[in-house]
Amino acid sequence: MMTRPTPDAILAALQAGDAAQAARLARQGLEQEPDSADLLVLFALSQWRLGDRATALETYARLTRLYPDEVVHWRNHATALFQAGDLPGAEAAYEQAVKLAPDDAEGLQLLGLVQMDLGKRVEARDTLLRAFGKAPDSPAIRIDAALACVACRDARAENLLRPWRQWMPLDDELESKLAEALAQQGDVTAAVELLEDLTRRLPGLWRLRVRLAGLYERMNRLEEAEALLDQVERERADSGLDERSRREITHQRARLAARHREHSAALSILDAPEAGGEYNCAHWFLVAQAHDKLGETTAAMAALKRAHALQIEEIKQTRPHWFEPDAAPSLVIRTRVTADDYAKWPVLKAPDAMHSPVFVVGFPRSGTTLLEQMLDAHPLLQSMDERPFFSALAKQLASVDVRVPEDLGKLDQRDCDELRKGYVTLACEKVPRRWDARLVDKNPLNLQWLPMIHRMFPEAKFILALRHPCDVLLSNYMQNFMASSLSAVCADLETLARAYVEVMENWIHHVEVFNPSVFVSRYEDLVADPAQQTRRIAGHLDLEDAAPMLNYDQRAREKEFIATPSYTQVIEPINRKGVGRWQRYREYFEPVLPILQPMLERWGYRADETIAADS
Repeated sequence: MMTRPTPDAILAALQAGDAAQAARLARQGLEQEPDSADLLVLFALSQWRLGDRATALETYARLTRLYPDEVVHWRNHATALFQAGDLPGAEAAYEQAVKLAPDDAEGLQLLGLVQMDLGKRVEARDTLLRAFGKAPDSPAIRIDAALACVACRDARAENLLRPWRQWMPLDDELESKLAEALAQQGDVTAAVELLEDLTRRLPGLWRLRVRLAGLYERMNRLEEAEALLDQVERERADSGLDERSRREITHQRARLAARHREHSAALSILDAPEAGGEYNCAHWFLVAQAHDKLGETTAAMAALKRAHALQIEEIKQTRPHWFEPDAAPSLVIRTRVTADDYAKWPVLKAPDAMHSPVFVVGFPRSGTTLLEQMLDAHPLLQSMDERPFFSALAKQLASVDVRVPEDLGKLDQRDCDELRKGYVTLACEKVPRRWDARLVDKNPLNLQWLPMIHRMFPEAKFILALRHPCDVLLSNYMQNFMASSLSAVCADLETLARAYVEVMENWIHHVEVFNPSVFVSRYEDLVADPAQQTRRIAGHLDLEDAAPMLNYDQRAREKEFIATPSYTQVIEPINRKGVGRWQRYREYFEPVLPILQPMLERWGYRADETIAADS
C-alpha cells in the first residue's frame, strides 16, 4: 500500500518553491483520503501557484460544500475569487463567512473592502464601521472605514483617523492608505508629511509622487507640483502609465494650467481622451471653471449642469431620503427658538467678549475666508480651518436626549461649562493655541447654530459676511463641495436660491431673539475700501490697530494649507474680480430673482444693478 504523503511534506515542498511536487503529493494523498480538509487546502494552494486557477477555485468551493460551517474555507474561497477577479463571487463567499463568524472583525473588513471595489459605498461603509466596532484599536480597520466614510461624504472619517500619530510606524502600504484617507478628509498637511516620507524611502513608487503633486497644488506649492509630474512622466515615458494615473496627471495638469491663467490650455488638456471625464463630476467642474474664465457662459453652464447631475446621482446613493417626494435637503435646523422660549432660559455665568471666540459667519462663498485671513493676520487674533464643532457638540447632547435648539433652556451652569470645555478641546486639536490671542471661528454655516453659540458664549462677537446674493449663488453653483448637504442644495439655481433664503431667514429670526453683537461686513465695501472696513471691524472687536489685517495675503501665503475652495484667491492682493460676476449669467438668474427678492431688499441689494467686475 502506498504511503500517504503527510501535510508537512506537502507544505515543505511548497516552501521550497516546488509547487509541482506539492501538487503530486497532495493528489496522492487525496486518492486515499479524498475529503481531507488539510490535503484539499494544500492541493488548491499548489494548483494556484502552478497557474491552474480553475482547479484551485473548484477545490476551494468543494471545501465549502464539504465543510459548510467552517469559516476558514469560506474565507479561502472568497480570497481566491477576489484574486481571480470575481468580485461578486468573493462578496457572496465573504458574506457567508461573516454569517458564520459575525464578531470576526477581519472577516468584516475583508467583506467591506470587496464591497468598496464593487462600488457599493454605503454597504462598504456600514460593514467597515461594524468591523471598527469589533476592533476599535485596529489601525488598518480604522483607515479602511475612514476611506469608506469619505467615499460616502460621511463626517465620521475624521474621528476614525484622529489618533493616527499613535499608530506610527505602519507598513508602507498602510501608511500610503492613511495618507490618502487624511488627504480626502481634509488633513492635507498631515497627508503631505506621510507622502514625503514614503517617496523618500520608496522613490520607485511613482504613484505616490503623482498623489503628492496634487497635494502640493492644493497647498499653493505649484513649482514643486509641476516638477514632480515632469519627473514621473520622464521616468514612465518608455513603460507608460496606467489609465487611472494618466487621468489623475491630466487633471492635475489642467489645474496647474488654470493656476497660471492658461484657461484655453486647461480646456485642451481636459478634452484629451486620457482625461476620462465622462462620469467624473470633478472633471466637469474643471471644464466649467475654464469656460467661465474665458467668458464662455453657455458652455460653462452646460458643463455645470452635467457636473451637478453626476454629483446628485452620487449623493442619492448615500442620502436617498433627501430626494423622496416632498423632501428636500436643508442647511438649517428648522426648529426655532422663540422670544418666549428664550425668556425662560436661566441666566448663567459665561465668558465675556474678550474671552469668547469671534465668530465669522455667512452663507458659503460670501467672503468669509477673506475675512478670516484678515483677522488671522492680526497678532491678537488666531483663526483655524473651519470645523463643524457645534454639530459635534450637538450630537453629544443628543446622545443624552438633549435636543438642539429645543432643550437649550434646560442646560444648567455645569452643562454649559462642560460644553465650553469640549469646544476648547476640539479647537486645540486643530490649532496650536496661542492663549494671548482671541480665537476666530470661521465657519459659514455656524449661522444655523446661533442659539447654541449664544447659550455657550452669550457675549461673543459675530461678523456676518454679506455679498450680493446672485454672486453668492453663482460662486456656490461653480464649486465641487465635499459636504453632501451643500452639494445637494447646489443641484440647481432654484434649489440654491431657496436654501439661501431659508438660511438667512433663520439667522434673522434668531438675531431678533438673542440680539447678539453683530458687525455686518459687505464684501463689496470690503474690497472697495479695505482700509476703512478693517478699521470698522477692528473697532467692533475692540482692537486698536487694524493695519496688520491689510497684510492678509502675505499671511495666507505663509500658511501651509487653507481648507476652503478659496485657497487660490486669498493668497492674492485684494481685488474686485468677484463683484458683479453674476451679471454675465443674468439670463440664468431671471427665474430665481423673485425667490431672492426678500433678501435683496433686506440686505440693500438690487437685481437691476450693473456692477462691472474687474478683469
